Amino acid sequence: MQFFYLIITFIVVVADQILKSYIAATYHIGEIHQIIPAILSFTYVQNNGAAWNILTGQMVFFYIISFFAIIVCIYFLFKNKYKSKTFNWGIALVLGGIIGNLIDRIHLKYVIDMIQVDFIQFNIFNIADAAITIGIILVFLYLLFIDEGEQKNVG
Repeated sequence: MQFFYLIITFIVVVADQILKSYIAATYHIGEIHQIIPAILSFTYVQNNGAAWNILTGQMVFFYIISFFAIIVCIYFLFKNKYKSKTFNWGIALVLGGIIGNLIDRIHLKYVIDMIQVDFIQFNIFNIADAAITIGIILVFLYLLFIDEGEQKNVG
């Protein structure tokens, strides 16, 4: 069953890299194209930091953190304690996001961001960032609500 979650991870990585390749090949840095008026645009940005451009230029730090995060995700994905679909989906999404951004960091020395939400003031991000965010939310939901419910049912 864990193979299924590795497929999810693979899909995230492939989708992320395809969109990043498309943006890099067809947009100039800073170029904006409206996708859904007043809702969503693509804006080509090169980010050599983390979220909100923090820790700019600290590539070695990101390599180390990514390496350990990948190991932790794989460990939890295959650990028998957590058999929840919610938890495993979350870990698979986080793993895919980490790998997607790590590929950029190793290959380009920056991460390509492009998704801009137009109706709120928010940073430009990519599919990998979205997968990490959604994955972390799923893991927290599991840990806060589902895991607690499972433990009550056991005891």
